[in-house]
Amino acid sequence: MSIECKASLRKAGDEPTSGATASSSSSAVSNSALLGKPAVAPQIPSLVDRRDFLSFASRGLGSIAALSLLTARTRPARAAIAGEAADLPPHHPPRARRVIHICLCGALSHIDSFDHKPLLSKLHGKPLPGDDKPDVFFGQVGLLRAPDWQFQQRGSSGLWVSELFPQLATKADELTVIHSMVAETSNHTPATFQENTGFRLNGFPTAGAWLSYGLGNDSDDLPAYVVIPDARGYPAGGAINWSSGFLPARHQGVTLRSRGAPIDDLEPAVAMSPGREQATRSLLAEFNRRHLEARGGEEDALASRIRSYELAARMQLAVPEVAGIERETAATHALYGLDVPESADFGRGCLLARRLLERGVRFVQLFSGGSFGSPRINWDGHEDMRENHGREAPRIDRPVAGLLTDLRQRGLLDDTLVLFTTEFGRTPFTQSAANIVGTGRDHNQYGFTVWLAGAGLKRGSSYGATDDIGYKAIDKPTTWHDLHATVLHLLGIDHERLTFYHNGIQRRLTNVHGHVIREILA
Repeated sequence: MSIECKASLRKAGDEPTSGATASSSSSAVSNSALLGKPAVAPQIPSLVDRRDFLSFASRGLGSIAALSLLTARTRPARAAIAGEAADLPPHHPPRARRVIHICLCGALSHIDSFDHKPLLSKLHGKPLPGDDKPDVFFGQVGLLRAPDWQFQQRGSSGLWVSELFPQLATKADELTVIHSMVAETSNHTPATFQENTGFRLNGFPTAGAWLSYGLGNDSDDLPAYVVIPDARGYPAGGAINWSSGFLPARHQGVTLRSRGAPIDDLEPAVAMSPGREQATRSLLAEFNRRHLEARGGEEDALASRIRSYELAARMQLAVPEVAGIERETAATHALYGLDVPESADFGRGCLLARRLLERGVRFVQLFSGGSFGSPRINWDGHEDMRENHGREAPRIDRPVAGLLTDLRQRGLLDDTLVLFTTEFGRTPFTQSAANIVGTGRDHNQYGFTVWLAGAGLKRGSSYGATDDIGYKAIDKPTTWHDLHATVLHLLGIDHERLTFYHNGIQRRLTNVHGHVIREILA
């Protein structure tokens, strides 16, 4: 019974003495009834008398604070939503708060960039050792070809980086390089799906969607997951590469452009007063609410569309501000390569990514490379490696190096994770007839390189290895499930506990595989 209720049962000054008993109260009631007098309600002893209550008022603030701290420690970071996981992150203290994923479409050649193989130069022009015919995408196994760019050891770490990336090479001491990546396919589109979702088929959520689902949004005015495609076109598979799959639709990536207007129809077609605009939005919100209620209030696509329009309304103010990279200094523009035509597009994307992270966006994905066909505008160097990689690398080299520099000097790299990945690598032999040293390289799923930088990693280190010519991973082969598990771990997420029930299965980003690569963690 509350103190107020107990107080209402007695008058001031009528508190029972310490000798009052239940039997004396009963006697009072009985005697009153015998005398024909109205019965007096029995006095109910208070569990907390006024002296105790006043004492608690002076001493109890500490108890209230302690109780608040205890409940804060036991409640989840955010409330579970019906139909979603109850075991919400963080599952352990995170090292990273946000992610930038730089995705090179078309397959970067590891043996021309980050995987130094001296023997390959010595064997240039010779056939592949052994009798086994390699299983390659186009079935053309030419002679071995030396790297087209010379390698040097860089920084105090001594990591090998080729002249393909002269600016990025100066950041070697920031990098954590994995030389032993393997993929399940050498077909671009399913390999890109697996790079982003862990599965070769479409219909599965991307890593960015999983993070939006698991960690929520730090910004009220911007989405949790933003994608900046190559200004020249979308990657193979298009928008499937930032799909929410079977997760609620609100977790899909939102695209912003690095060239021109960041979003279509950002400005209203007809100018209107603030009051009229607010009234219009309020009326629209009421129509949407009734429309949703008429359908049971549970239609995910409709509810997500309503939320997306509400977010779009807030983004009308937020996006022009965050996309206003012209407000940055000339020195910052030069750092990101905006003053050079060949790197300006990707430089704007990298600078926009940094500004998005500063304003609470959880996951930003930058694509280097667009569609396939003629001409190829990606890293797919089948015909001529020097022409292909020589065109693509200058587009991103200075911007990525500038991004790492800027994040470090602003203190953001301490809790930001940077990923630099490609769907697979390229062969050490040329894509040509068996007795010819061609100029291009075929797809290679059996061994390639990715790197990470930032929060919670051993800087200036390498992990795993391919064989002496860079064809197959032979030391610590690493799958996409392993890499995804490690990324989630750095963000405070146990990859086996972040799940979503779909079609009778508790789905997760890492399927039923994957382990955290603890050797690369600081």
